[in-house]
Formats: sequence, C-alpha cells, structure tokens
Amino acid sequence: MIATVHGDARTEGPWRGTTVALLATLLAAALATVAAPAAQARAARPSALPAFSSCKSLLSYARRGARRTGGGVGVPTRSGEFGAEALNRPTGVLVDSARPPAVAAIPTASQGAAKEAATAFSSTNVQEAGVDEPDIVKTDGRRVFAIADSTLYALDVTSAVPRLVGSLELDGYAQQLLIRGDRVLVMTSSYGGGGVVGRAKVAGDIAYRRSTALLTEVDVSDPAAMAVRRTMQLDGAIVDARLTAGTARVVVVSSPGVVAPQTIAGTSVRRFVPRTTLRSEITKRTFRRSVVPCDDVRHPRAFSGLDLLTVLTIDLDKGLFNVDRDAILAGAQTVYGSPTSLYVASQPYLPAAEDGRSLPARPRTQIHRFDASETGRTSYAGSGEVAGFVLNQYSLSEYGGALRVASTDEPQWFEGTLTGDSESFVTVLGTSGHRLTPFGRVGGLGRGERIRAVRFIGDKGYVVTFRQVDPLYTLDLSDKARPRVRGELKLLGYSAYLHPVSEDLLLGVGRDANADGQTLGSQLSLFDVSDLRRPLRRSQASLGTNASTTAEFDPHAFLFWKPASLAVVPLSVYGPNGESFEGAVGFHVGAASLAEAGRVVHPAPAGSGFMPPIARSLVIDGKLYTLSYAGLRASRLDTLEALSFAPFPAPLRQPEPDTPIASPRPIP
Repeated sequence: MIATVHGDARTEGPWRGTTVALLATLLAAALATVAAPAAQARAARPSALPAFSSCKSLLSYARRGARRTGGGVGVPTRSGEFGAEALNRPTGVLVDSARPPAVAAIPTASQGAAKEAATAFSSTNVQEAGVDEPDIVKTDGRRVFAIADSTLYALDVTSAVPRLVGSLELDGYAQQLLIRGDRVLVMTSSYGGGGVVGRAKVAGDIAYRRSTALLTEVDVSDPAAMAVRRTMQLDGAIVDARLTAGTARVVVVSSPGVVAPQTIAGTSVRRFVPRTTLRSEITKRTFRRSVVPCDDVRHPRAFSGLDLLTVLTIDLDKGLFNVDRDAILAGAQTVYGSPTSLYVASQPYLPAAEDGRSLPARPRTQIHRFDASETGRTSYAGSGEVAGFVLNQYSLSEYGGALRVASTDEPQWFEGTLTGDSESFVTVLGTSGHRLTPFGRVGGLGRGERIRAVRFIGDKGYVVTFRQVDPLYTLDLSDKARPRVRGELKLLGYSAYLHPVSEDLLLGVGRDANADGQTLGSQLSLFDVSDLRRPLRRSQASLGTNASTTAEFDPHAFLFWKPASLAVVPLSVYGPNGESFEGAVGFHVGAASLAEAGRVVHPAPAGSGFMPPIARSLVIDGKLYTLSYAGLRASRLDTLEALSFAPFPAPLRQPEPDTPIASPRPIP
C-alpha cells in the first residue's frame, strides 16, 4: 500500500516519498519518533502474498508468465461488465432535439395516502447495511442524481413535480456513481476506438483494444452548475466499488492483453503496471505516475495470471487528490465489501493446457482480503481459496469474524473427457495470520446443478441451485466448524435473487420452468423460512410467459420499501396481439401473499416509437420515482398511478460503439 497526495494549489503535487523513513526526514524529530515504530511493525508483519523486490523482478516474473500462457493473460474473463447496462436511448431511433413537454402534475392533496416524513427516502439496494454500492442513480432526499445517455442529470424533488435543474456530459460508457455530501464520484470504463483515451494495440497479428478506467470528481453543491474538479485515468476496467462512511474503494483490473511470443522479451514493465494520470481543474496541473511502485505489488505464490488487481482508496471528504493504492498481480472478478473488509475473488490460471494433460485441474477461486477499517486507507490483509467458482458478490458474506463462501465445483470437459459431476459448497473461512483458512464446509448442494442465488442473513444461509427443479437449501451456520443443511424445498424454476423482507420471509425473483427444466417467464416467490427444517413457498406471482426483469441479475434494479411493504421490479413483456409491455410493476407483500399494486410506464420520446425501459425505482417523501432514459416519473406509492414526469433532453451525441443499452420495446 502507498499513498499519493495531490491537492489544491497549496498542497497539490506528487510526493515522491513512499516510505515512512523518507517522510520522517521531512518532519520534525518528534513526529519521526512516533512514526518509526508503526513503520517497523508494519514491515515486520508476515504476509501470505510476497511483494516483488524491484521492477526487474516483477518484469522477469511477468515475462515468464507470458511464455507459459503463449502470450495470453492467463486468467478467465470476468463473467460480467461493471455495473448495470448503460441507460442509453437506442441508436438509429429518431428523437426530437427539443425537450418533450412535461406531463401535467396531478394534485396530491386529495389522494388519501398518508404522507411519509420528508426525510424518508430509499437508497440503493445493497448487500450490507452501511456499505454503499455504485449505481446509476443516487438521492439525498432532496436531490436526485441520475446517469442516462452518458449525461449526469440533477433533479429537484422537493416540490410536487420533479424538476430537472442541471446536466453534465460524461466521457466513456456504463458510468456509475457514488455520492458523499456535495461530492459525486463518477466511475467510467471506455475502450479503444472512441473517446480521447481509447486506443487500439497490435501484438503480432492480433489486434486488441485496451480499456481505460476513468474516475471523475464532480462538485454538485450547485446542481444547476455541476463542475468537474479532478479526474484520474489508467489503463484498465472498473470491476466494482464500495463506499463506507466517506471512503470509496474502487477495484480496477488492468490487463496487459495478448503479447505476441516474439515480443515477450522486449516488453516493458509499463505493459504490466500501468500509469495513472491525474488532472486538476482547480490548479490546471497534471500528474503522472505508476499506479503503484513495483515493490508494492504482491503476487500469489503459484502463478495466477498477468492481470493487475488494484484497489484505489479515496477519502471523498477530501477529494480525488488523496489516493491510497494497493495491488496484486492476479485477476479480479467479484467484489464484496463488509463494514471493515473488502474482498476480491478471482479464478487463477489453470496450467492443464500448457503441460498437455488430458484432464484440467478442477477450478479454484482465490479470495484476497483487504482491511477497510480505516478512513481513507486500505491494506492487504490475507488470502485464501475455495473449490469451484462463485456466482456473484452475494456468494460471499462476512459474519462473526468469518467469511462464508458459496461456490460451485463444476465438471469440465477437456478433449471429450468429463472430470466429474458438479457440486456446490458453502465454506467458512477464518483468519489465521495473513491467511484465510477453512473452518468448516458443507457440500452436496445440488449435485449436477449450478448455484443460481445465494443469501446469507446472520447465522443462516440460503442457496438456490437449478437444472430442472429449484432446490432452495436452508443452512445453519451458527457453528463455524460444522455448517449444515437444515432443510430443502424443491420447486419448478428457480430464484436468481433473494431478498429478506422480514426475519421469516424471503422474496425470490427468478424464472418459472416446466418439468423438463425449460425456463419460462419471470416470477416472484415468497418463501417462509421461519423453520429452517421446513421452508415453504407461501405465494407465487407470475409476471407473464414472455416476461423478463433485470432484477434477476441486477439487484440494484430491485426495490423493497418496507414502510409500505412494496416491492418494485422493472418489467419487459414482448408478445403478439398487443401483449407487449415496458415499464415497472409493484407488488404488496403480505405475510403469505403477493398482490399486484400497479404498473408504471414512461412516455415515449417524441418520434421514437419505443416505450423506454425502466431501470430503477426509488421512494422519496411518500412517492415512487422511476427512472428511464426518457426521464424521471413520480407515481403514487399505493396504486403506482402517475403523478408527474420530468423528461430528459435528447442526447447531444450517440453512445460509443459496442455500448450496451437498455433494450426498448415497440409501443403496442
């Protein structure tokens, strides 16, 4: 770990001192006396992952690895891109450049619903309380900041009608944001072929496009005049981020890309350890440096690939000028954050292909833990591994000083040979020095199936696997050394996301299926887990045979507002004879019932002919707000009846090539 400080005119500039010893020579002797013991203690701590001694040793290691992989990266591709789909209008659709007229507001005084307290508002649906996650919309109860069409919009929601007050065009695609007071951190990825930082590289006869991660600090103290203060960019892609109190931790993975075998000997260290460029709009100065010094880069003891996992830590109360950096030469696929820890999981390099064996090694998942208990600082804490692969962040959960991990050890085919049947596990890992070591494990979950959903709540766990039927397993994790399955419920279909609505009820979002395992449309399922030995499904709500919802794979698209027992999910239905629908649907959740509360649609932009997909829902001051690329709609909380609409103007520019967009449906 190393901190680099940049700041305003009085402090901004690179600190070349990277050790406490050098800082001590610049400080008073009294301060040096205090700092030295801390530095010595830190240096003396044992580490599960060694650091490189120099850039020469790092480069030698990387070149050997490139030769082993035939010039490849040596780690599996991440299963999904950072965050949700970009909320962009579809390309090739005509829209008016003028802002469409606002829908007239319906008076709210006579609607009969009790008004919530002015400070009552929902936040992003996150896994751990107090640990925020990046999303395309954030609110503080007075303002809404939303990203659509690569533009940051600011809306005032303090009156009956939401009002668009400002906008700021953003670079890149698939932007996500975190907010702290009047400071917004926008995280963006972009690829070569578009923008000022993208570029194509050629290695031998293989061309590939380097990705660039961009962090942008935006001052939103005046929403009508939002202003960029600082930006930081580096070669790489943003994997995910977490915000605890005022500290943001952003995980970036940088890939050297394919290295032609004949050029391996001539590769430089910058190929494997990129540089960061920080620009200040306050002082108009630019600073460039390595993302982390070579001797601060750690690596697994067994070769695990050539990707560089970097954790950038930003104290948002101070701004982007103060960045703490940690790095491991390993992949980064899944990020999970607890109030005091940050975990990054990845599948390491499997050497089966290089040594000519007929059977590959069984997949493993490496897990690296970082201490996130200090404001503005992160430090590597330890590593471990489990069998198989993890589905997503919900497959990991820290509780009572231990980490629970749900994984699937899947069969692999290699030259026509099956290595075995799939099986899923829940492994409990504890901290032993700087290692994550197994305390206990329970297996045998869904033999021949894959995990489709996981939720850990306190000392209980819930795992869904699927191939033809949907076994919901309930687990007792109160004894770390002896986790065990307590119950099992078999149903057709599966749940892809599980949300606790009370101590005894789980709401599942997933798919129905027939007896042959063929998946049908989306559905909601209400599970009673008050008795772990006998889980029950109390209610089921089908969303339609041709229905789908992004809440299946993007939990940020799911809203549960507990004061009203209301669940809202985006809904897309595409069918003949006027059966198409694009919008959102809400359900009142009872102790044993799911009752549809209503549906929300957004007006199509003039001339488009498409119904805009709704991406997010949030509650502010007793109203339901829904977001699409067309704008922000306010609706009644009880019936979801439309109240008012704040439209977004048409974009000034089209999305970048290959930008994923929210798919619209034709108006029936």
